Amino acid sequence: MNLLEKKFLEQIRIRQLVDYGDRVLVAVSGGPDSMAMLSLFCAVKPLLRCDLAVVHCNFQLRGAESDADECFVRNHSLLLGLECFVERFDTLRFVGEWRKSVEETARILRYAFFEQLMLERCYTKIATGHHVNDNVETILFNLFRGVSLPGLRGIRARNGKIIRPMLLLHKDEIEVYLLQKGIPSRTDASNVANDYDRNFIRNRVIPLIEERFAHKLLPSLRRLSEQAGELEEFLELYFENLCEREPGLSLVDGKLDVRALQQLTVFEQKELFKRALRDMEAPVDSQALQKLVDLLASQPGKMVMAGRQLRILWKDGSLWFLREP
Repeated sequence: MNLLEKKFLEQIRIRQLVDYGDRVLVAVSGGPDSMAMLSLFCAVKPLLRCDLAVVHCNFQLRGAESDADECFVRNHSLLLGLECFVERFDTLRFVGEWRKSVEETARILRYAFFEQLMLERCYTKIATGHHVNDNVETILFNLFRGVSLPGLRGIRARNGKIIRPMLLLHKDEIEVYLLQKGIPSRTDASNVANDYDRNFIRNRVIPLIEERFAHKLLPSLRRLSEQAGELEEFLELYFENLCEREPGLSLVDGKLDVRALQQLTVFEQKELFKRALRDMEAPVDSQALQKLVDLLASQPGKMVMAGRQLRILWKDGSLWFLREP
């Protein structure tokens, strides 16, 4: 194994991302990052003693190019002797139906397919090719969206069955590895355009910051990500204990106790409201959270909306979270 393959294996073992006997689906778009991850997994597979298969999503957003990506991934999987699962999506139709961005729609479709495939085919993990640079983009993207402090954690190395074993690898390391190994890859022309927010951050914002503050952005945001992760872990434990002591602060039967909420700080109120909104599958943003804090400072009978379909009503000493039909 070369140095990057050893580093890849070390990260998997340190973070306990793959266990003996795991059946891992490797998400491969055909781009440089996912192709490198597939090669890295094949190199360390004998030591991990796991099963591998490839999964590819064709979002049909770039016509013939999308189909060529699919064909490329299928053929490469065949050369490696790996089974390849492919799903095609009418992404733009779902964009219209769900009224979400193309990026968000594709993300939802992708992970729903992964979950379905793991369930039907008995796979235990799904690996995606996110690396250090992707994490920087995510942190900045979340910052510009106005997330709370724990939201600056960025991408997690492990989130349930989803693993990201390249999260501590840098883009330049990956590019060198591809050249050394002679691994082919496809280039997504849409990544060059700045129409999407993430592309704009990647192509314009990050290079401009790096030009002014050379070699400082990535390590600084990595430290921020680590600290935000530590804060998130602390808050999870804190609120778990808080809800055990005061059951009225947990969303049971669709309601929270008003008096118990009013005894808390605004920060605590917002954190509990976040959890309630997530439980109701409602959008969580600063505007919705402030509406709920203001509702607590009003009077019984008042109501606010969170998103299009969730109504929160102050009635009988409780905030009722009511989903509209």
